[in-house]
Amino acid sequence: MFELLDKWVEQVGEENVIQVITDNHSSYVMAGRLLELKRPHLYWTPCAAYCLDLMLEDIGKLPNIKRTLERAISLNGYIYNRSGLLNMMRQFTGQRELLRSAKTRFATAFITLLRLHEQKNNLRKMFTSSDWSDSKWAKKQNGKTIGNIVLMSSFWNTIVFYLKFSGPLVRVLRLVDGEKKAPMGYIYEAMNRGKDTIVRSFNGNEEKYKEIFNIIDKRWEIQLHRPLHAVEYFLNPEIFYDKPKIEHDAEIMSDLYKCILRLTRDPAKQEKVVAEVSLYTNAKGLFGNELAIRTRKTRAPVEWWAAYGASTPNLQRFAMKVLNLTCSASGCERNWSIFENVSDQNNYK
Repeated sequence: MFELLDKWVEQVGEENVIQVITDNHSSYVMAGRLLELKRPHLYWTPCAAYCLDLMLEDIGKLPNIKRTLERAISLNGYIYNRSGLLNMMRQFTGQRELLRSAKTRFATAFITLLRLHEQKNNLRKMFTSSDWSDSKWAKKQNGKTIGNIVLMSSFWNTIVFYLKFSGPLVRVLRLVDGEKKAPMGYIYEAMNRGKDTIVRSFNGNEEKYKEIFNIIDKRWEIQLHRPLHAVEYFLNPEIFYDKPKIEHDAEIMSDLYKCILRLTRDPAKQEKVVAEVSLYTNAKGLFGNELAIRTRKTRAPVEWWAAYGASTPNLQRFAMKVLNLTCSASGCERNWSIFENVSDQNNYK
């Protein structure tokens, strides 16, 4: 795999390559690291969408969540394999379905539990109604088992638990795979915001989300937390000027200097880029222009730098180079309409 990637870089020209993105399979990870060793002026980056998929997949393997998902799949399968029961369900749900196709295992799990959560009251009404109790299915053992699942408080509580942490992660994944904004300048902040949302949804009770955070942090630190992501966070005016402490964050500034050294080959130009950083951080020159200030949150970061970065031509070139990068190899493959009901409030109850 390394030879294949290296040959591709050679054909394109190393001077024209800033970043190589692959999925997170061990063979790609090793190839990416070898590529970085051989070619010190480019970055290998794991696909952010795939990393987020793996986060959700890891969480789905937790015993309580795995058991709940298995019960949810059994419930859906039982209903949809019996046309008479399916018609009964549709009467109680107002013709709303419990099933909808999705492209990944995580998406299937998320949508399955989200749809059940939305129809919780209707399903409980159905399985406590005379329509159900008088039916042939209610008298059979497997029907009784399904009915017990629907009336089981722990089943619904675990669904809510799952949705509270998966909702914010799905929103990050939607950003990464989305077409509206180039995601490289937003993923660092999006992950931080997602974790903050999870903390709030559990009222700051660390015991409730500690295990989940361990899984998220492991994937984030090993695979997603990259110097390029931190630098794009720093160079995104929408985020930077709202968070003045960023420039005092030693980790972020260290990543900035690492990227400057790696992506700018000429030592003299490296020094010029660094010298111009203070104009950006202090909003001097064109950065302090009224239009520049007003459009920090309305223009795409690359467009903003193109319009107002002329006071710092070396930093401008560097910023536009990295902010134009993507962080996903999947390229908007998902049908995001299936996630329309993922609210920003994360207020599942």
